[in-house]
Amino acid sequence: MDLHLHSRWSHDSWTTLDKLVARCREAGLDRIALTDHNTAEGALELKRLAPELAIVGEEVKTAEGEIVGLFINATVPPGGRPEDVCDMIHAMGGLTYAVHPFDRRRANFRPDRLVELAPRIDIIEIYNPWCEPDANRAAAAMTRDLGKPGATGSDAHAPYELGRSWMEMEPYTGPEDFLEKLGRAHHVVTELSGTGRRG
Repeated sequence: MDLHLHSRWSHDSWTTLDKLVARCREAGLDRIALTDHNTAEGALELKRLAPELAIVGEEVKTAEGEIVGLFINATVPPGGRPEDVCDMIHAMGGLTYAVHPFDRRRANFRPDRLVELAPRIDIIEIYNPWCEPDANRAAAAMTRDLGKPGATGSDAHAPYELGRSWMEMEPYTGPEDFLEKLGRAHHVVTELSGTGRRG
């Protein structure tokens, strides 16, 4: 499973859905969350194309950091307060996922703000291959301190970037069951972080 990746619906990716599906099969990925920037349209289309593969997601740029909505059913408008974005995601029955929360090169959260937002955050990304190692370590430490499940995502913007980091977890029946089982997931990383090639 990979919970953070992009397709041509993102401004910085040219990956078509067909190529995404083919690469997932090649890499042995059973489930992915397509999390394009500020739109769920690609993920909704992927859900129609490959329902057994897709979790509908969106990477929403808030007024501060970026929040991914997982298991959503419509686009969440960008630019809002993080609290409001989280509430919109939860109103759809979705889960909130703070990605690359401390990466200085991208929209990020101050540590005290992430603590303030903790009641609204379900998942925190603890490994992103494009982040500096210190940012990943700080996110992992905060995740432990807050008692939240952590997630690993590839943040892939091209097909060849898929299959370098993923998680292995038990089958789940819905968002609540997913969240509970995510806490026991096995994280697999095959590439050093901190390459800094993604914006």
